[in-house]
Amino acid sequence: MNINYKYKRIIFAILMAFSMSFFISFILISINNGYNNVFLSKWLKIWSQAFICAFFGAYYFPIVIQKVLEKINFVESN
Repeated sequence: MNINYKYKRIIFAILMAFSMSFFISFILISINNGYNNVFLSKWLKIWSQAFICAFFGAYYFPIVIQKVLEKINFVESN
C-alpha cells in the first residue's frame, strides 16, 4: 500500500486514538459497570467520545512533547 508521506501524521493519530480509546474505554466501563445488558451501548457511546478526545491528543501532544525533548540534553552514563 502506497500512501503519500504527508498523511503519515494524521494516520498515526487516527490509529493511535482508535487503539487507545478502544482499549481504555472498554477496560474502564468493564471495571465500573461490569458486563450487563447495557454494556455494549454504553461502551460504544463512551468510546466514540473518547476517540474524539484521543485523536486531538494523539495529533497535538507529540508535537509539544518533541519540542520539550529538544530542550533536554540527554547524556549516556558510564
